[in-house]
Amino acid sequence: MKFIIGHKLQMTQVFQDDGTVVPVTVVKAEPNVITNVRSSDGVEMKTMSVAAGTKKKNRVAKQQQGQWKELGLFRYVRETKSTEVLERGAKVDVSSFAVGDKVQVTATSKGRGFAGVVKRHHFRGGPASHGHKDNLRAPGSIGATFPQHVMKGTRMAGRLGNAKVTVIGLKIVAVDTEKNELWISGAVPGARNGMVIVQARA
Repeated sequence: MKFIIGHKLQMTQVFQDDGTVVPVTVVKAEPNVITNVRSSDGVEMKTMSVAAGTKKKNRVAKQQQGQWKELGLFRYVRETKSTEVLERGAKVDVSSFAVGDKVQVTATSKGRGFAGVVKRHHFRGGPASHGHKDNLRAPGSIGATFPQHVMKGTRMAGRLGNAKVTVIGLKIVAVDTEKNELWISGAVPGARNGMVIVQARA
């Protein structure tokens, strides 16, 4: 099963045989554990709970402590669907991925706080001269005569970042089974040590 939970370490670069440079993101993914397997009658696809990381006992709900009694205590738990049959307690590590595999990475982007329309939505801004003052980065008009209110979804200033982001079109450049690391081409959302989900993409 090509689905694993890890955390982002850093960015670096790799020189290929033809001399080209490929920017890569290093993701460390310790072996994950399958904590639950659910299946529906007549459906080959199974839903599995994948857990990673360690957590203190007083930080885990009592229900989960009972469910994970013989497996351990985990920090992250995510569900995925797969046709591959895995039993409860099975482990998933980076060796399930191979160089050249197409993957998508899901993570929480960096929070940028409250941002204006120029930074948040890439507005051009107003003119800087010819009678204009103090409105270089202002949004401009946000409404019209009809329907007498601001339309829902109007692009305005607000919180930027700190959102779930999925990046597709990435590839596995290298797999280090000794260090439990995946080297993924391109940039991965989020800050260092942030949790990321790597899964195969057709």
